[in-house]
Amino acid sequence: MCHAYAIQAQDIIDPEGNDEEDEEVVAAEDELTITDEQGNEEIIDFPEAMTYDLDSLMSLYMSKTYLSDDADCRTTAENPTFDKQVYIDRLRRLPTVIEMPYNEVVQQFIDRYSGRLRHSVSYMLGACNFYMPIFEEALDAYGLPLELKYLPVIESALNPKAVSRVGATGLWQFMLATGKQYGLEVTSLTDERRDPVKASYAAAHYLKDLYKIFGDWSLVIASYNCGPENINKAIHRAGGKKDYWQIYPYLPRETRGYVPAFIAANYIMTYYSAHGICPMRTKLPAKTDTVVVSRNVHLQQIAAVLDLDVEMLRTLNPAYRRDIVPGLTEPSAIKLNVNDATRFIDLQDSIFNYNTAELLTKRDEVDVNDAPTFVSKKKVRKGRKTTVRRKGTAKRRSSRATRSSRKATARKSKARRTTKKSTSRKRRRR
Repeated sequence: MCHAYAIQAQDIIDPEGNDEEDEEVVAAEDELTITDEQGNEEIIDFPEAMTYDLDSLMSLYMSKTYLSDDADCRTTAENPTFDKQVYIDRLRRLPTVIEMPYNEVVQQFIDRYSGRLRHSVSYMLGACNFYMPIFEEALDAYGLPLELKYLPVIESALNPKAVSRVGATGLWQFMLATGKQYGLEVTSLTDERRDPVKASYAAAHYLKDLYKIFGDWSLVIASYNCGPENINKAIHRAGGKKDYWQIYPYLPRETRGYVPAFIAANYIMTYYSAHGICPMRTKLPAKTDTVVVSRNVHLQQIAAVLDLDVEMLRTLNPAYRRDIVPGLTEPSAIKLNVNDATRFIDLQDSIFNYNTAELLTKRDEVDVNDAPTFVSKKKVRKGRKTTVRRKGTAKRRSSRATRSSRKATARKSKARRTTKKSTSRKRRRR
């Protein structure tokens, strides 16, 4: 199970935000209104992944095919509530490096997860059994607190193909520029922001760089949402204070709820049983292996020869946008069940040659049609000349003809006058 530990019920998901407030209209149910002791109201936007409903999550093939309700444990419709001190004590007992304080904002986010999103939490608990070991391995490799593994819960609701309103993609919701900065390749065929392993290592690297800047994990988490520039501006506006809860009023609306959402995600993924939530059962393979190919191959070629479900292959390899593994561009990894990886090696020639003409349609070489150039029929008709008339041609011809006629008339008149003068001179001489 992906949680740190569970208690019995009776013990009672944009790394690059903008400085300006988002002008997009947000549905009322996707906003959180907090009223302080003086009666002042504050509106906070839920992180986008917290606005997904269960229907959208279950539309994923992975969800429909590889996640199912547990017959021995069913999520109830009722969400029990507890005294404030209970929540404080539970958060205090979490084995974390990052502080998990309680306040009214955190409570509102816990209520969101345990109430309206309780069935989505059930989905994520099932999916996290597949993804959490990947997250933990990457975070541990960079020496980071393992509780950061719950960032994808609030970033993407553990959907590797999630795309935000501003284009952030994958489990860790990388923007294109940041993803490329941390080594994630994006082409027409591949989007490594959707690769769980590569994106997790890129996210761990990015988080470590952010910690070098701020030295405070709450500020790191906030800057992952809105960008370090906005955090620095908020610190400046707060008079140099480097505490998330002190710079809170100067943060973008969604970022004000981002750290509380992270705390709530850690809470609900640990104490879900106390709220009557049961994890869904997963059928995704517990162990996988990879094969590396140096030739282009289509996932349907693999599915057909190995008799596998192509949708399962897509679930295990979400980075390949059009089902084509571009091994010819560079050696590319394909994730398979351990036994299927062995079979792939044994049958790889059959896989590469299967239905290639239909599945891999890009041609390496083409012949140019060397038939005679098409000639208009008007130009080859016997006994007729083609004429091309342009605008103003008739007028120019008429003008030239008129001028020629005038010149001819003038010449004739001059000739007649010359003849008359010559005849007159001859008569005088006589």
